[in-house]
Order: sequence, then C-alpha cells, then structure tokens
Amino acid sequence: METRQLRYFVGVVEAGSFTKAAGLLNVAQSALSLHVRQLEEGFGTQLLIRDRTGVSVTASGAKLLERARAILKEIRLTEVELTNTAAAPAGEVTIGIPSGAARVLSGPLLESVRNELPKVSLKMVEGMTGPLEEWMAAGRFNLAVLYRTADSVGRMTVLAREDLCLVVPPGEPPFEESICLADLHAFPLAVPMRNNNVRRSVADVVAQHGCALDVEFEVDSLSTIINMVIEGKAYSILAPSAVQKEASQGLVRTVKIVDPVITRSVVLAVNPKDERSAAVSAVRKLIPKVARELIVSRDWAAAAPDAA
Repeated sequence: METRQLRYFVGVVEAGSFTKAAGLLNVAQSALSLHVRQLEEGFGTQLLIRDRTGVSVTASGAKLLERARAILKEIRLTEVELTNTAAAPAGEVTIGIPSGAARVLSGPLLESVRNELPKVSLKMVEGMTGPLEEWMAAGRFNLAVLYRTADSVGRMTVLAREDLCLVVPPGEPPFEESICLADLHAFPLAVPMRNNNVRRSVADVVAQHGCALDVEFEVDSLSTIINMVIEGKAYSILAPSAVQKEASQGLVRTVKIVDPVITRSVVLAVNPKDERSAAVSAVRKLIPKVARELIVSRDWAAAAPDAA
C-alpha cells in the first residue's frame, strides 16, 4: 500500500467518479482504476461499488476512507513541521488570553502576527482565568497569557506588572485617589468566581492582613461585572487595563488599593510539547515585544517587567 494509492482512493470517493477524479487529480482515469484495483486486491475485499452514475463505498471502503484521510492528514502535518523553519515559520498557533488582558493585547497582537508572521495563523481564545488555566493544563493551547503573583512566576515570561484597583461607579465614594486594603469591606463587590486567579490573589492578600470583603456577586463575565459597576449596582477589584476604555470615557473610576498594594504579574506560558515548534517560538518571541510597545505608549496601564 502506497500513500499515492490512498490519495487516489480518497480523491475518487470525494469526486464521486473516476472521470471527475481524473480531472481534479490530473491523473489518467486508467491509472486511477489500476491503483484502486490494486488496493482491493491487496486487501482482498471490494472497496468501491461502480455503476453508471459513479462510485460509492462498501463497508470496507468506508473504513479505509476514514483511515486514509487520517493518514494523509498526519503526513501533511509532518511535512509542515519538518519544512517549517525559524526563518519562515508557518502553521497554526492557538493562544488563550484572559478577558482583561485581551482588551488591550488582542488587537495589536493579531495585527503584529499578520504583519510579521504572515504564514502563521493565530487562533485566539478569550475567557476568564479559571477556565483558561484548566484548558492550558489540559493541553488545549500552545500558548496562554496568565496571571501570577510575583513569587509564583517560575520559568514563565513576565509581560507586565499590574496593580489592582477598586473600580467605582461614577459619582460614588470613595473620592480619593487611593484606598487602604482594610477599608475595602465598606463596598459591595462584584467579582469573578473563586477559581479565578485574580480573585484568589486578592483573597490571599486580604486573609494575610486579617481584612474582610463584602462579596455580593460572583460573576464569571468581565463585561457583566463592568456593566454592574457602571450602573451603580456594585464595585469591583480589577486591573486598570480591564476598565481602561470605560475609565477614559468617565463611565467608571479607578481607585488605587494601598497598604498594601496588590500586584499581579501578567505572564506568558508555553505548552511544553510545543516548545520546539518554529511557529509557536516565533509568536512566543513576538508577544513580549507587543506588550512592551503598548506599555511604553501607555496604551496598556501597566508597568514593564523590569520596572523598579
């Protein structure tokens, strides 16, 4: 059995006749018939039913069709991997990105990949951090932008550092530019679910300082949380980048949390099995560059990882 025979067999089945397949594959009809007949003789079973209207598969032919498609797909993927070099990376790269970071990073990143890596197809999945962490652990992404505390970054690349803030409805207290952690208990909060990394980070700091929070709503939707704040139904604790647009429009205000400041690192994680992929490596190198440009231009209200 040759891969050429499998390709011809699939082509005949998908075309519906030897005549159409010969034209599509640019192969003589007699050659196609010969290769399919050799397959049937080799397997010792009929694969196609031939009649005046065309061809259809037998039960054995249907099994071979399924396997042949899978085999040919693996061959194509292998060819891409072996011919894909660092000089001209190509292929599909999937990245998970939290909703907050996506608001500042997604557009510029997609544009940079299109301009600098034209043969790379970037597939972006946006969501809350809890599910993203689970999907990354399950190997669903090649790359993922995640949140970590400063002491839990490990070997991941730090893209930015953000100080969390209290997000306030317009015209509501507190009216100062900062608020102490111990005073947060006075404000009813809408925050992500407990498996959310940001929620856990805040909870850990609050517990360490013997403080309390008034969590009235647990919502795993950033847009819903922001709308609740805009409508005056709740406050929230988020990174400034998550509400950068709304704050610039006067729809919400951000009040810095101090004593202590709650800082999180925005990091880039890579799936270990994809570290040698040229396409993944190229995107992995591009993301910190895009992040730094956004921070320098102040399009991302965050600090560079090497900032004091």
